[in-house]
Amino acid sequence: MIAAKGTPDPVQDSISSLLPDAATALEAMERTWPARRCRDLRGWTLRLDPGAGKRVTAATARAPGGDIAAAESAMRAAGQTPLFMLRPDQRALDAALDARGYRRVDPVTIHAAPVAALAATDPRHRVCQCDFPLTVMAELWAAGGIGPARLAVMARAARPRCWLLARADHQPAGVAFVAAWRGLAMVHAVEVPPALRRQGHARRLLAAAARWAQGHGAGTLALAVTDANAPANALYAALGMRPVARYHYRQAAE
Repeated sequence: MIAAKGTPDPVQDSISSLLPDAATALEAMERTWPARRCRDLRGWTLRLDPGAGKRVTAATARAPGGDIAAAESAMRAAGQTPLFMLRPDQRALDAALDARGYRRVDPVTIHAAPVAALAATDPRHRVCQCDFPLTVMAELWAAGGIGPARLAVMARAARPRCWLLARADHQPAGVAFVAAWRGLAMVHAVEVPPALRRQGHARRLLAAAARWAQGHGAGTLALAVTDANAPANALYAALGMRPVARYHYRQAAE
């Protein structure tokens, strides 16, 4: 039964109560996809991990009014182009960076759903769970632009964690990484070769990640994806995943 428009829907309310708030989702992302080094500086958390992607090289404000110039200098000294991650409520900082010529790039949404619902979406067990990345997995990731620096991020992630390999007709068909923190499992680096996309392999990887999460005490599965990735966002919506957090970056012109 569908609740009438404007009336409470007990099923939807129950699902919402299982999902993390934005702060928890962002903290879980930090724990399960950690930078090589973090540094606190004058109201900022600086993530220092050159070459490993935006999530682990962006600075975030710990309090309003941080010294932007100091953060810029520290990031440049570490060999990184100044980059800041901002939540929707950080409008003043967003405007200040815009005034300094920073480009707004890569808006991202974190989606989440109860693991029980996701685990049931694909009951077939055609995904291998690995304790470390196999050579064939590294090759699939490398073909998708996920190289050694990001594999090193996975190796630093909080435990428990798992590398997933989907297979089809005895051939590798997709890879993903999942790790759990305080009852929330985060999926990262989902990669399916272009020739094998739109065949259900990403769906199988998420279902396998959810089953793994169930076995490790996590009640919710989440992942982050850029808003520009329309096929991925459509898949996650079709699987019943809901937005729980948003952020974007401001990147220096150089």
